[in-house]
Amino acid sequence: MTAPFMPGPSSNSEKGRKSDPLPEQIKYKATRKLRARQADRSSVWFGLGLFGAVGWSVALPTVLGALLGLWLDRNWPGRHSWTLTLLAAGLVLGCASAWQWLQKQHPPDRDQRDD
Repeated sequence: MTAPFMPGPSSNSEKGRKSDPLPEQIKYKATRKLRARQADRSSVWFGLGLFGAVGWSVALPTVLGALLGLWLDRNWPGRHSWTLTLLAAGLVLGCASAWQWLQKQHPPDRDQRDD
């Protein structure tokens, strides 16, 4: 019967020299992820989709506000135009939602946030 393996002093010194592979793996995956993001954003289809999404997020609340304002002006006429008021409110709401959506899609880089 043989004795169980007991690491000697040379084994401990070899362990100390070996580097942990985790930081290299994290760096590799982060670099790969950044490259994939840059490649996806540079395509024509991504740009067209982004343009359409931003356009709809601004246009829809603006048109809905104008239509609601027209209905209010016809049913309850007053000194002030509901159409213009709600059109402007819809435009502001649409621009705010588009801005928020764009910020989620394109977060600033860590280097830019630190400055």
